Amino acid sequence: MSIIDITPLRLMSAYLMLAIPLGIMLWLRMPMMGQTLVAVVRMTVQLLFVGFYLQFIFDLNNLWLTGAWVLIMIGVADVSIVNGCRLRFRRLGLGLFIALVAGTIVPLLVFAFVVLKGPSALDAQYLIPISGMILGNCLRADIIGIRTFYESLKKEEKAYLLSLSQGANLREALLPFVRDACQAALAPTVATISTVGLVSLPGMMTGVILGGGNPMTAIKYQIAIMIAIFAGTALTVILAIRLTAFRNITARGTLDQAVFTGGRG
Repeated sequence: MSIIDITPLRLMSAYLMLAIPLGIMLWLRMPMMGQTLVAVVRMTVQLLFVGFYLQFIFDLNNLWLTGAWVLIMIGVADVSIVNGCRLRFRRLGLGLFIALVAGTIVPLLVFAFVVLKGPSALDAQYLIPISGMILGNCLRADIIGIRTFYESLKKEEKAYLLSLSQGANLREALLPFVRDACQAALAPTVATISTVGLVSLPGMMTGVILGGGNPMTAIKYQIAIMIAIFAGTALTVILAIRLTAFRNITARGTLDQAVFTGGRG
């Protein structure tokens, strides 16, 4: 089997489907027409740029260049997560970056050296898509987990301080908030794992099938990537909270409000 290429003209025809959501927005007078058009243009330019750049990286197939690209992806995710949580980058940026590197690289190395295991396992063709899928899911989980942790700690500060006053140390007082944040962050991934293949055909499986692979090969890749994603999200969320929380607790044990973008920095 070979993949059917899409000519530029046929790709342009795909944009006709935008008439459906844009028509609904006009009909309901939703004030997001401009935002939507900007998002579509941005998506197109970004993907075209990435397509040209990835073709360049795949042709060179240099491990150092591949690693640099993965680090750039992690850096962009780092900024996006902090902005998405409405927290200050200088308070979370470094700890979150370390957590993302661990949450992406550890399952990626297991995938490459244990699951794939071969001379081609470190090719850019494998490392970049796999790291992108792991990192994309880490990003979503981190936004949910970090936001839940800091917002619930701010909202329930009295209960947290009461726990400290009753003799709990800092780790013990923070534990319920860490547990709730991790549960909120991991719940979507657990739900996806339990319904994958029934509700939707996920990205890697679809990609392998479209690339000419047989369905059983696609399923084996999908099982491995789902486990890698789950491991990566769990690792990055717990590390992100652990590596940033203590820096944002004052000497008196209270949450430093300067961590919030609306607080005093």
